[in-house]
Amino acid sequence: MSITVNGIDELKKLAGSDLGTSEWIEVTQERIDTFADATGDHQWIHVDPERAAAGPFGAPIAHGYLTLSLFIPLFTELLDVQGVTTKVNYGLNKVRFPSPVKAGSRIRLVAGLTEVEDVPGGVQITVDGAIEIEGGAKPAAVLQSLSRFYA
Repeated sequence: MSITVNGIDELKKLAGSDLGTSEWIEVTQERIDTFADATGDHQWIHVDPERAAAGPFGAPIAHGYLTLSLFIPLFTELLDVQGVTTKVNYGLNKVRFPSPVKAGSRIRLVAGLTEVEDVPGGVQITVDGAIEIEGGAKPAAVLQSLSRFYA
């Protein structure tokens, strides 16, 4: 369920809050192949199901950066900031990929808004997130993301 705030002042009040958990999404082989085409990364561990089945993970796996790129659509399920003119991804402080995402797996995001700080014309938020794999012992990704919202 999404938390909706109207404007920067309401966003500031969320600092230190748990944002909850997104819905599950499936990481299909088609999504992996499309990402490979978009980035030019056609390593066999991602795009050759037969060879990958005999590889170290027993199946094709998503690119780490594909998993990371899914942070944004998952995050937008958790927080909707209204009343701002611009929303931008500012970067990452940390990211790790503790466990691979096998083709056909489902992932979701668990996130918290750890900090909201003033920047010229708006605010920068720091979000700590974990992208979980359904049934997995370790997350697919743990990250600290920075976004900016301008008035």
